[in-house]
Amino acid sequence: MSVAAVVLAAGKGTRMKSALPKVLHQVCGLPMISHVVNSLREAGIGRIIVVVGPEGQEIQDLLGSEVEYVVQREQLGTGHAVLQTEGALKNHNGPLLVIHGDTPLYRSTTLRGLVSFHDSSKASGTVLSVFVDDPTGYGRIIRDSEGAFAKIVEEKDATPEEAAVKEINSGTYVFQSEPLFAALHQLSPENAQGEYYLTDVLGIIRGQAGRVEIFTHDDHEEALGINNRVQLAAAERILRNRIREKWMLAGVTMIDPDTTYIDAQAELESDVVIFPFTFIEGHTRVASGSVIGPFAQVRDCVIGENVTISQATVLGSTLEPGCTVGPYSHIRPGCHLAEKVKVGGFCEIKNTTVGPGSKVPHLSYLGDTSVGSGVNIGAGTITCNYDGKNKYRTVIEDGAFIGSNCNLVAPVEIGTGAYVAAGSTITNDVPPGALGVARNRQRNIPDWVQRRSGKSSCQEEG
Repeated sequence: MSVAAVVLAAGKGTRMKSALPKVLHQVCGLPMISHVVNSLREAGIGRIIVVVGPEGQEIQDLLGSEVEYVVQREQLGTGHAVLQTEGALKNHNGPLLVIHGDTPLYRSTTLRGLVSFHDSSKASGTVLSVFVDDPTGYGRIIRDSEGAFAKIVEEKDATPEEAAVKEINSGTYVFQSEPLFAALHQLSPENAQGEYYLTDVLGIIRGQAGRVEIFTHDDHEEALGINNRVQLAAAERILRNRIREKWMLAGVTMIDPDTTYIDAQAELESDVVIFPFTFIEGHTRVASGSVIGPFAQVRDCVIGENVTISQATVLGSTLEPGCTVGPYSHIRPGCHLAEKVKVGGFCEIKNTTVGPGSKVPHLSYLGDTSVGSGVNIGAGTITCNYDGKNKYRTVIEDGAFIGSNCNLVAPVEIGTGAYVAAGSTITNDVPPGALGVARNRQRNIPDWVQRRSGKSSCQEEG
């Protein structure tokens, strides 16, 4: 059975009050249309056609060449949108799943079950329905006296009796291509919206003795569409709960799940522990035994085994096993911390590699730096990597010791086993095994305070 899918993504989404196309708003770190496409792929649907509007380039840039695109140049309704795919699907004879790009909560198992139900029932069209306590805003599924499909009525066109029905149209369907496109050509915009409704297709098919079935799903949350920021936040909560449950069942400990935020693409191994108010975002991977949080943000990182990150931000970097970071430190993109590196409190590291066992204990900045193994960076040390126009690298070789409150003015190299005296501003290379000192000797000036104030010691005593 060859199954294709049409994803409707041409709507402007005016209720989002945003310059960003609605389907590109993120849910758990992924644009909502990416969730839809991923679920379709996981359901085994190989061919996916996305219907975009004239300004749909951003959607095409996101999804790339793995899906096909059809442009709906005029916004004349959902039926008109599907009709635009007729040319692309002229040789498709199998089931065609139609789904909206703003429904990111569908599980692949649900979509697979819908297609299977449609195929086994030999229907020309199948609609996925759900029951809700408040059907406001949704089209109602109207059944005949025998409980079979009669029609779908949009809320604006519904009678009071029809509006009281709590079985709603999810907006997700499976059709056989030939009866679908035949019915699409018969649509009329004679309704409250003045649009060509895809929902009317089922009634046309039924009126021509075609078989129309209803696939009733028991989880109404999956069918939730997103039209505004309130609904976006609701979808976020639902999906985050699913993600948390998934990882806890896989062996991850969350001290307070309600204050733990994990994106859809993140991957966690068993025996990871996550403390409250922690955000694990993007393509982050966290290995077994690591402890993240509290108050940590980790995005697009590879975190090795037994790493500890506490009250810190780590972005776009790799931390090998046994590293510790924080509190109140910022690891910026492009960093690679080797095994058992320690980054203590109030540090910032950017585009830097730090070798095994090296320590940056506190109050330091390393930018564009290569640090060898077994290096100690004293408190208050900074690399001066930017001259106002260009950035330069600092190299600190194995076993070097940098005293507290040093400035390393790049480009500069500190050789293997070299020492830099506390308080030094280093502008030239320090050879291996040497001591670099760049400071004046201390000189004490007696009675300087009294002279500065214009008072002698006798006057003060009197």
